[in-house]
Amino acid sequence: MAKRKIVTLPGDGIGKIVLAQALRVLEAAGFNADFLHGDIGWEFWCKEGNPLPQRTLDLIGEHKIALFGAITSKPAEEANAEIDTGLRDKGFKYSSPIVGLRQYYNLDICVRPCRSYKGNPLNFIRRGKGSTIEEPLVDVVIFRQNTEGLYSGVEWTNPPPQVYQALMTHPKFAQNYGKVPPEELSISTRIFTRKATERIITAAFEHAVSYGYKSVTLCEKPNVIRETSGLMWRLAKEIQKREFPGIQLYNTNIDAQMMWLTKNPENYGVIVAGNMFGDIVSDAFAGLIGGLGFACSAQFSSDGIAVFEPTHGSAPKYADYDVPIVNPVAMIESACMMLDYIGETVTASTIRKAIASVIEEGRVKTYDMMKLPGRPDVIQNGAASTIQMTDAIISKL
Repeated sequence: MAKRKIVTLPGDGIGKIVLAQALRVLEAAGFNADFLHGDIGWEFWCKEGNPLPQRTLDLIGEHKIALFGAITSKPAEEANAEIDTGLRDKGFKYSSPIVGLRQYYNLDICVRPCRSYKGNPLNFIRRGKGSTIEEPLVDVVIFRQNTEGLYSGVEWTNPPPQVYQALMTHPKFAQNYGKVPPEELSISTRIFTRKATERIITAAFEHAVSYGYKSVTLCEKPNVIRETSGLMWRLAKEIQKREFPGIQLYNTNIDAQMMWLTKNPENYGVIVAGNMFGDIVSDAFAGLIGGLGFACSAQFSSDGIAVFEPTHGSAPKYADYDVPIVNPVAMIESACMMLDYIGETVTASTIRKAIASVIEEGRVKTYDMMKLPGRPDVIQNGAASTIQMTDAIISKL
């Protein structure tokens, strides 16, 4: 059989570091594939005026699967200041390449598992009865709608007359903002479509059935954001009743969820939310399992495109250290999600067991696991480097 071809997108900063370590682990675990480099990130904005070149989009479209590291995004003023001088004032506008990638291929389903490893010193703990200390097992999977909502990019500062006049037809806008000059307004829209909302809710229920979760929790705010969150809640009830009666459906408001997740995180299984609230709740649950160094994710389109990435950023201040110190587990876990997706479940399980063994033994810890500030001297203080942590995981294979 021909080798599977997988596009690798190192991106910026520590993305390049952690992706390289994930590929080492895949090779050591016996996964044999052709890895094809794709250009993405700040470098290509600066020298080409495009952080997501069409050649990269074409490469992903051809091979359908990508492993992604991280990218750097900066405000418009900084982006314009750093672009090559020969490209300035030629109409180039910076936009996030990962958001662009999601929208280009309609990567509308984002899956973010948050599972705690036994022995991780960063795991969430709480005080129990009689001053006992409890460490509940966190095993939550967040399904985040990835392309709509507040991240859809439909927004204006100083809205044009046709937009302003359209908004004025809404009584509450006319009452509260009708006397505000357009040049003093900034407006972002929150758009949900029925099709995309049904798709993310159905995916959440299907995952619960496939992996034995007993409940799906919708995390929105339908009592206040009545149209968009309200649509999601209505559709969730319809889909549960029609297709998944054996799975319990719960409804939590995003603000209350932030309180409850630190009181009883073990009560939650699958959570589904729109773009912004899904982003918030997934980072919050990631904090309970050790932070972004342990947070992996996957993004899927309806036509077979899949991108796997850690949820952390490019952390450029760490990228230039002589010895890399960042935790590679989130990137390696993202590679395991890719293996599951293509049917290499035994290899994925083997790698996860190796990670679990290293963490439970506790002899090798990156700086975040030792609760040290991210400075170059953490290695001298006993922290494992990125490469040493990877070596330890490989040794357990």
